[in-house]
Amino acid sequence: MGVFLVPSKILSGVGAINELGANIEGKGSKALIVTDPFMIKFGNVAKVTAALEAHHIDYTVFDGVTGEPSDKMVSAGVEAYKNNGCDFLIALGGGSPMDTAKSIGVMVASGANKISDFMHKTINVNVPYLVAVPTTAGTGSEATQFTIINDTENNVKMLLAGPSVLPALAVVDPAFTMTAPPSVTANTGVDALCHAVEAYTSRKAQPLSDTFALSAIKRIHKNLPICYADGKNEQARMQMALGATEAGIAFNNSSVTIVHGMSRPIGALFHVPHGLSNAILLPACMEFAIQENTARFAEIARLMGVADENTADMDAAKAFVAEVTRFCKELGIPSTEEVLAKGGFTKDDFFAQLDKMATDALDSGSPANTMRQPSKEDIIAIYKKLFD
Repeated sequence: MGVFLVPSKILSGVGAINELGANIEGKGSKALIVTDPFMIKFGNVAKVTAALEAHHIDYTVFDGVTGEPSDKMVSAGVEAYKNNGCDFLIALGGGSPMDTAKSIGVMVASGANKISDFMHKTINVNVPYLVAVPTTAGTGSEATQFTIINDTENNVKMLLAGPSVLPALAVVDPAFTMTAPPSVTANTGVDALCHAVEAYTSRKAQPLSDTFALSAIKRIHKNLPICYADGKNEQARMQMALGATEAGIAFNNSSVTIVHGMSRPIGALFHVPHGLSNAILLPACMEFAIQENTARFAEIARLMGVADENTADMDAAKAFVAEVTRFCKELGIPSTEEVLAKGGFTKDDFFAQLDKMATDALDSGSPANTMRQPSKEDIIAIYKKLFD
C-alpha cells in the first residue's frame, strides 16, 4: 500500500503571492514570517507583508536565518514566535527559512527542549498553520514532510521527518526566484534534479511519485540552463519553480538516496551549501548507483534525450552519468577542491573526516534507499573519487 502526501493547497503562477491573504483568512491572527536578511533587502518580504496587510492580517518578521538552518536559529525563532504572540507561520526563502519555520512549529507544538529530540522519530504533533513561499527553485521544502537542521552540539545535519511537518499551503510564484544569482540558481536547481532522480530510483518509489519525478526531470533538464544563462526569463523560471515543487512532491513520497545521504556531512563539517554539496556528489554517486536499478537510470537517459529505445540499458545508464557530469559543468559547478578552498579547507581536512562522514551518511538512513546498497567502504571510496 502506498501513502501519498502533498500540501493541502498549492497556489502557483506569476502573481500567486497576491492571493496569499485571501487563502489564509481565519487561519490565525498573527504570523511569524521566518526569513533571512536578503529577503528584506531584495524586497521579497515586502511582497508578503503587502499581501497580508491587504487582508488586515498582523505579522512579525524574524530574519534570523543567516545560513544553513541550525538548532540555535530554531530556538531564536521559537522565542520570537512566543514573545510576539504569533499563532501561525509563513516561511519565505530557500530551504533554510522553510526548514527553520517547520522546526519552529514542531517546537512550539511539542514543548520539547531541543529539536534534536526528534532525531530518528516520526514527528506527529499539531503544528501551527504553516505557509511556505519558496524563493529558489530547488529544495522543494514547500511540499515535503522533511526538515534538515544542523545539530551544533554534535556537528551533524539532522534529517527530521513526519506528516505534521508538511506545509498546509505552498505559494509557488516564480517572481521570487528572479532575484537568485546564477550560482544560486545552478546549485538549487541541481538539488531539485537530485530530488527527482533519487525519488525515481529509490527503493521506496511508487507510481504516483514516479509521475512527479519524471515530469520534474524533464522540466529541470530543459529549463535550468536557460535560467542560469538568463535569470530574467520568466517562462523558464516558472517551469523551474514547478519542477522543483514536483521534485519535492516526488521525494516526499519516495525519499532521497545516496546523494543526499552523503551530502549532509559535507555541509555540516565544511559549511558547503546543500545544493552545491549535492552537485559535486551527483556524478560519482550516480556512477555507483547505476549498477543496480539500471533500467530506471536508462529511462531517465532516454527522457533527457541522450539515449533512445535502441540503446542497451547499461549503455543508456552510462550516458545518463555522462550527461549529468556535462550538465553540472555547463552550470559552472566548481570542483570539490575549489568548494573546500572557498571555506578555508583542504583535501587533507576532507580526508581526515572520511570516517565520520561515512558513518553520519549511513546513519541518516538515506543511502539505504538506494537499490545498490552502499557499505561504509563504498561511501568512503565515493568521497575519495570527488578528487579524481
